[in-house]
Amino acid sequence: MAAVSKGGGTLRDLQLALQLKIEELRQRDALIDELELELDTKDDLIRQLQIELDRYRSASQQLVSSQEARTKRQAISAEPTTTTDTSQVHLFHPFRCICRSSELIQRALMDNDFMKHLEHGQILTIMDCMYPTSLAKGCCVIQEGDDGSTVYVLEEGMVEVTKQGKKLCTIGPGKVFGELAILYNCTRTASVTALTDIKLWAIDRQGFQTIMMRTGFIKHSQYTDFLRSVPSFQSLPEDILSKLADVLEETHYSDSDYIIRQGAIGDTFFIISDGQPVTLTLNDEQVTVKTLSKGDWFGEQALKGEDIRTASYTAVGDVTCLVIDRDLFALLCALCRLQAEADFFSSVSLGDFNVICTLGMGGFSRVELVQLKNEASRSFALKVLKKRHIVDTSQQGHILSERRIMMEAHSPFIIRLYRTFRDSKCLYMLLEACLGGELWTLLRDRGSFDDSTTRFYTGCVIEALACLHSQGIIYRDLKPENIILDNRGYAKLVDFGFAKKVGLGKKTWTFCGTPEYVAPEIILNKGHDSSADCWSLGILVFELLSGSPPFSGSDPMKTYNIILRGIDMVEFPKKITKSAANLIKRLCRFHGNLSFSFRWFEGFNWDGLRQGTIDSPYTPSVDGPLDNSNFDYFPEDTEDPPPDEESGWDLEF
Repeated sequence: MAAVSKGGGTLRDLQLALQLKIEELRQRDALIDELELELDTKDDLIRQLQIELDRYRSASQQLVSSQEARTKRQAISAEPTTTTDTSQVHLFHPFRCICRSSELIQRALMDNDFMKHLEHGQILTIMDCMYPTSLAKGCCVIQEGDDGSTVYVLEEGMVEVTKQGKKLCTIGPGKVFGELAILYNCTRTASVTALTDIKLWAIDRQGFQTIMMRTGFIKHSQYTDFLRSVPSFQSLPEDILSKLADVLEETHYSDSDYIIRQGAIGDTFFIISDGQPVTLTLNDEQVTVKTLSKGDWFGEQALKGEDIRTASYTAVGDVTCLVIDRDLFALLCALCRLQAEADFFSSVSLGDFNVICTLGMGGFSRVELVQLKNEASRSFALKVLKKRHIVDTSQQGHILSERRIMMEAHSPFIIRLYRTFRDSKCLYMLLEACLGGELWTLLRDRGSFDDSTTRFYTGCVIEALACLHSQGIIYRDLKPENIILDNRGYAKLVDFGFAKKVGLGKKTWTFCGTPEYVAPEIILNKGHDSSADCWSLGILVFELLSGSPPFSGSDPMKTYNIILRGIDMVEFPKKITKSAANLIKRLCRFHGNLSFSFRWFEGFNWDGLRQGTIDSPYTPSVDGPLDNSNFDYFPEDTEDPPPDEESGWDLEF
């Protein structure tokens, strides 16, 4: 009996312990429920705070847009490249770095935010062309305020960076500094002084640009030759082949990698540019049917709409292929060309006009509203350029190019040039008077535009660029400041000072543009063509929708480095819709064409835009041909410029 009693006591103890455990678990579950409820409450609070934060950011962005970002920006231009025929460019290798120096220089260049975007072969060529120099402790390497043309790699010692006498930082071995100077002639923004005896490696702007021109030209020519050998491409015009060469992407494969797998869905075309052969197999059998080598191509049926791969292609060893996809190929082949209508105003002279007021001022010019003396109902814009200022800033080539281009490029979306004049002091361009004001002013006042408004102005710009590109002309300074509205509110491009006629399928290497809008190929000195305008178009759409450009830094070099990171590193504000973001990204990834087939433009009345039959989103108030109320006030120009008649450079004007 005692045993039974003992056993019963043990059972009761277990039952009690079980009940206690169950109660403990119940309390724990209740605690978990309370914590989950608290977590949900905090999640709701976080969402509310996020909404408030987004609201605050939006308000801040509009404030910056209206105060700082809406400050008119000045464009930058490098001096013209001395050698335009790249076939005559030769590279000199005066110094060969010793092994240790070579490794340090290469590592420094690859770690630099700007240089790391160059190709490996370009890095090696730059290394070969750098020259050594040594300075003693206390010597000045770079003086703030001086003109700069050289970039340096520090091999030994330490240097100190100061600005206006204040220390910014110290730099040790293996670092690059002064890189902005190899892009264009600029004023040094800080001083660099040797803290110890130092050893440097250097290259100047001319050497760097020669390398970029030569390597870019060779690569582009090689790619174009590859494309020209493909039967599917042989009927394409030269300018399309050139654009295809620009957008070919290098893709690398390792030994035994599938480049194409039979049965897979594909839309890409391949050209073997380097490495070992590629084997063709059928039915996934490891039996080689065909061997392809450098210069051979495959997958071209995918460009014609066939999605299913009929064979497998496998890399043998390391292989590099040039790749293009069907959509991009179709877009490039669908480039449209618009014919310009010729109309020239030839029956007036400079003395036939009265000056009414100033409509605007630029870096090299002033625009006056003028009226015909014998016909008061007709007004024009007269662009006045001081010859001495043009000569002092070496802008003769830009000005003459501007005149030639505007005489050729006639479009409803490009401000018309009727006639040019010259005297001993100034050059004059008689232009169409668009009295609706600058798009920049409207954007400044509103902060940003909605999709419909932005789509209309973007459509106007696309029409203008299409006209230019069809004639082999690149614009190179697209921004709201250079878009003006006529009396109906239609937008037109103005200021062709940086425009250049390069010809279809040709490139140019001059560094120019406004920093926030400069395309990567201009920054990297690869040579650029109309693709640079397509990049700028993407930036313009972003700025019109958000109130500020996607790439902006505290100084030009920082802006350029941010641009080189690419559009995929940009956080798009919520006000930019998905379809608009896709358009922007497409233009800033494959900026080689102007296509109207994007979803963002679905339903847009292009014919109505071209014919001027659709209403603009904003109709400016213009009370007669002399109403300048849509423009900011500018004081009279009281300066009497000196004459410049000796050189004769303006005889073409």
